[in-house]
Amino acid sequence: MNRDEFISMMSRNLKLVRTEFELNQDKMAHCLGISKKTLVEIEKGRTLLGWTGSAALAVIFSDSSVLQNAFGGEMSDLVKALAFDDTTVNFRQTHGGKVWWRQIETTDKWKIQQNYISQHYRLLTAGDRCVYSSFHLEKVKKAAEEYERGL
Repeated sequence: MNRDEFISMMSRNLKLVRTEFELNQDKMAHCLGISKKTLVEIEKGRTLLGWTGSAALAVIFSDSSVLQNAFGGEMSDLVKALAFDDTTVNFRQTHGGKVWWRQIETTDKWKIQQNYISQHYRLLTAGDRCVYSSFHLEKVKKAAEEYERGL
C-alpha cells in the first residue's frame, strides 16, 4: 500500500466512519478541519480526502471498527509506516501482534511481522517494541541487521 491507495481507501470509508460515530456532515467536517462542501464532494466520490485529511481521520477515529477492519488493526501503525518510510523512529511498545500480524522471521533478539490487511512490515524487539516499519521487506531486514549490530 502507498499513500495514494491509503487516501483512496480512507475517502471511500469516510461516510461509513461518520455514520458509525453518528455524526452529521457539519460535525464531521469540523472534526477533520474541512468544509462541509468538501466533505460532501468526498462522500459522493468526486474528490479525495488528501494525505493530511486521511491521516487526521485515521488518528481521530482510530477506534473505528470500520477502519480497523478495513486496514487491519491499529491505524497509527499504518499512518507511521506511510509517513516514516525510510526513516527510523522510536515507536511505542506493542502487544506482539497477536491478531493482525503474521510472523515473517524471528530470532532471539527481534522479529519481523507483516500486517494481514495493509501488508506493511514492522521490526519488533524481543520486548515487542516496534523499532522500524515499512512496506518493503528488504528495508526491514536491513534495519534488523543494523539493530542487531547496535545491541
